[in-house]
Amino acid sequence: MNNLVTLTKHNSIALIAVNSPPVNALSQQVRSELIECFTAAQKDDDVAGIILHCQGRTFIAGADITEFGKPPLSPDLNAVISTIEGNGKPVLAALHGTALGGGFEVAMACDYRLAERSAKVGLPEVLLGLIPGAGGTQRLPRLVGAIPALDIMVSGKPISASKAEAIGAVDKVVDDELVAAAIAYMERLLADNAPLRPVRNMSAEHVSEDSFSEYRRSIAKQARGYFAPERIIQAVQAAVSSSFDDGLAKERELFIECLKSPESEALRHLFFSERQAAKIPDINADTPTRTIKQVAVVGAGTMGGGIAMNFIQIGIPVRIVDISHEAIERGLATIRKNYERALSKGKMTEADIEKLMSLLIPTINYSDLSEVDLVIEAAFENMQIKKEIFRKLDGVCKQGAMLATNTSTLDVDEIAAVTQRPADVLGLHFFSPANVMRLLEVVRGEHTALDVLATAMKLSKKINKIGVMSGVCFGFIGNRMLHGYGREAGLMLLEGATPEQIDKLVYDFGFPMGPFAVSDLAGNDVGAKVREERAKDGFASKDERDNLISDKLYQLGRFGQKTAAGFYNYEDGARTPQPSPEVKALIAVEAQRLGIEQREIDTEEIITRCIYPLINEGARILEEGIALRASDIDLVWINGYGFPPYRGGPMFYADQIGLRKVYDTICRYRDTFGNEFGYWEPAPLLEKLALEGKSFAEYKK
Repeated sequence: MNNLVTLTKHNSIALIAVNSPPVNALSQQVRSELIECFTAAQKDDDVAGIILHCQGRTFIAGADITEFGKPPLSPDLNAVISTIEGNGKPVLAALHGTALGGGFEVAMACDYRLAERSAKVGLPEVLLGLIPGAGGTQRLPRLVGAIPALDIMVSGKPISASKAEAIGAVDKVVDDELVAAAIAYMERLLADNAPLRPVRNMSAEHVSEDSFSEYRRSIAKQARGYFAPERIIQAVQAAVSSSFDDGLAKERELFIECLKSPESEALRHLFFSERQAAKIPDINADTPTRTIKQVAVVGAGTMGGGIAMNFIQIGIPVRIVDISHEAIERGLATIRKNYERALSKGKMTEADIEKLMSLLIPTINYSDLSEVDLVIEAAFENMQIKKEIFRKLDGVCKQGAMLATNTSTLDVDEIAAVTQRPADVLGLHFFSPANVMRLLEVVRGEHTALDVLATAMKLSKKINKIGVMSGVCFGFIGNRMLHGYGREAGLMLLEGATPEQIDKLVYDFGFPMGPFAVSDLAGNDVGAKVREERAKDGFASKDERDNLISDKLYQLGRFGQKTAAGFYNYEDGARTPQPSPEVKALIAVEAQRLGIEQREIDTEEIITRCIYPLINEGARILEEGIALRASDIDLVWINGYGFPPYRGGPMFYADQIGLRKVYDTICRYRDTFGNEFGYWEPAPLLEKLALEGKSFAEYKK
């Protein structure tokens, strides 16, 4: 077995180097060899000081994810840290790349820290529903103070080396070659007889209980529903009020609480699901990909502009096409306004904006797209319009160019059929706002070539999206499931629930907004127009109740926030919704007309009737092969529709509560409400797995 950690010497300085590609993770072998090397350096009388550094592209980036969920392997990270901290000789950590999680905890076990200017440090354990478990909650407050330490740990976001230096997490930032700078720094420390400086011996500043209470209030919204943030606060309280060893014991107790929590299990599920989503069964490392150097976007509206921003952000020029110069100018102005908001927050400079805007090339002529490598159509959701655009693209684009539609519901194969190159056609369904939302449904048509699909999946990562592959069906994964969620919410209005009651309970479940608040935000006219287009194609709902109230509001011009009236009233143009007596009266009239007797609907029914249709339809999507795996469905709903991450997604949530319970409830609703329209017909896969006592996670097609 090759050594992953080596010890060499430069005069009286021991250089301990970790070289475990790709990210120098703290595997069992790395941990063992770190202890061996530090022990050897400690015993060597010729060694006066020790430098810990890493080869490759980063310092220790954290734990070894292959060990997640397995029994702990000896030695653990605390043993490594104890060896470093107690070796009796000054230790300097030389940081580059990212020192995260356990990697930053190792760095804090050293007496001094030196960092390249481009380095970043952080403790992102909260993103997995955990707290730092190797002394991070005790050492970081001693270095930087309790509140700055809380900000780093509760957000989970890394900070720059310069900021780390400013708050005291790093002693010095350098622009020189790192190891040479570290040697020079250690030589000065030794020449000055610099003392050992274990962080555990530092005093933590006193922080009042009021300060912690205020901090809790300040993060209440972002921490809603999550388990770990409160445990981080409790651990830091222990750091400032107890001895280091007592604080360490408290950290361990809280870490185990988090590890056993369903929230952490859900977040760890999502962590691995993101990595799994990129794996397509018939695509491997040998599958060729196409080169994407130029992109075109057809449509300069909000969606088209947002899509374009993803590509110029990584330096790829975008030709942006629309029917008139005026439409393009409006689109460019919107893009510039987005960047100016970032400028006002200090996240960009004027020069940054001009550089990005220079990568946008406006045109009203399709012939200008002859050399682009990828075209993304982002026109209105109308099949005839999209077909006409693809006929034009087929006539002007070079051979080998990828032709993508951003349709959210329409048949990609039908669009591809109007071209002479269906193998080059696919769906790239961005979510609004496209420059912000991380989800990208990559829709594989019947004839989509493997290299096109492989390129799209690779490109999604490059533009910082989570690419999830979907097959072709109405609405793909996300929007197909959305219908049942919205349908039941609408039916419950007729049955006696109010918009504010349903929205509050869905919000309390963990969604950022309830279905009616979302509809008012997006515009009730948007959904109504989609249903009108579906009706033209012969797909109108056979149930008069389905979307009845939404369509009535559309007919009344109550489009939502844009008209200051929708499911709610918005007084004086405010965005805060107020219950609407007019809507309440409308619902009562329609319920009476349909002979529906209104009643009180309890919390459990509202939640199950909103969430269980997602699960049931997800089971059909999984069995049909529209989604490759249940975890892909979870990613779509977490990243595209606001399903609470700490519940892991609808399919994971179903597994947690038990498929038998879901199945039995659906059957009960079928028997209670009838099954004329098949709303509560259990999906065959759900029934099969429930009766076999299995889970969606176990299912393999």
